[in-house]
Amino acid sequence: MTEYFKYQQAQLYVESVPLESIAQRYGTPCYVYSRAALTDGYRQFADALKGREHLICYAVKANSNLAILNVFARLGAGFDIVSGGELQRVLAAGGQANKVVFSGVGKTEEEMRMALEAGILCFNVESAPELDRLNSVAASMGKVAPISLRVNPDVDAKTHPYISTGLKQNKFGVAYTEALSIYRKAAAMPHIRITGMDCHIGSQLTETSPFIAAAEKVLALVDQLEAAGIVLEHLDLGGGLGIRYDDETPPAIADYAQSLLNALEGRPHKLIVEPGRVLVGNAGVLLTRIEYIKHGEEKNFAIVDAAMNDLMRPALYDAYHAILPLRERDEAAQHYDIVGPICETGDFIGRGRELAVTQGDTLGVMSAGAYGMSMSSNYNTRPRAAEIMVDGVAIHVIRERELVSQLFAAEKIIA
Repeated sequence: MTEYFKYQQAQLYVESVPLESIAQRYGTPCYVYSRAALTDGYRQFADALKGREHLICYAVKANSNLAILNVFARLGAGFDIVSGGELQRVLAAGGQANKVVFSGVGKTEEEMRMALEAGILCFNVESAPELDRLNSVAASMGKVAPISLRVNPDVDAKTHPYISTGLKQNKFGVAYTEALSIYRKAAAMPHIRITGMDCHIGSQLTETSPFIAAAEKVLALVDQLEAAGIVLEHLDLGGGLGIRYDDETPPAIADYAQSLLNALEGRPHKLIVEPGRVLVGNAGVLLTRIEYIKHGEEKNFAIVDAAMNDLMRPALYDAYHAILPLRERDEAAQHYDIVGPICETGDFIGRGRELAVTQGDTLGVMSAGAYGMSMSSNYNTRPRAAEIMVDGVAIHVIRERELVSQLFAAEKIIA
């Protein structure tokens, strides 16, 4: 728990609102976010980087709700996007195109055109063929595309293999050993303007040493570029700072930022960072109701109305989320697997949890603000959850619950 989600008088609150009242009013499954937590996380980054020219680009993929993007836009954030759809979301939410960096290994011509027309800050180019395509697209539009190369430093992020992005075997970025030659190629292209260098090694990192190792390799390459006459304006050192789900001890935002500033001491470049999870992860909770308590021969099951389509992380990564009752009960706890109604054995929210609960109780699945709603789906023709933002005592619906009729409204039966 955090200061924004805590028990008061045996009830779990978000800011000044009991979560049970939200569950009763808006139903479950339901995502609930704390505006104060979102704001506090961003301001911690801004304060830590004060005194150095910087841009905090929120990683949209972590949670792309327009209201959340708007909170960050109002605070002055830039945005890290990985699709044309995310660019459209950022602009619809009030974000500024000239504060957008566009990452991703598979940018289409249409996405490039959209981003060039909008006037984004930078394309983080991830391969030589992408560079060729971008030069061609920019030429066809009579524009010059600002770029950095995403360099793969071959640094082990010591995180889950599915979210590690900085090793040689990963699909991301250009090989460290090939970066200099690709930069030289870019410098000769008439519709490309080199502005920086980008590096992102993974997500949910819980120590600073991988960040520093990657930064040191990037800086060595920067020196080689400058010796070749290629001077950069900015260094984008990515994101990936982890949060506490269980017993992790990630660095504080201030300590992480200071380690980057120390590595860049004496360098004139603007610093770009791309935090996502650390800004929204612990700012959100998923509410779910217990439909049945099932006592099996070997296990007890709490069968809830949320499922893997609502929160994919446990099924995909075997990820841990704390699970808390919204009302504390003064009775003995039992061992439960918290599972959903989807017809997959992998449909679980948590395993082996000690809970004092009964049928009809509501649970809070904690630290669900990042990669919860943004990775949700309609598997088993299940409407996606409602989303709520709490601001002090105010409750705002920021996404209505989907209706089943909406799920097949675009489908056609043929004669």
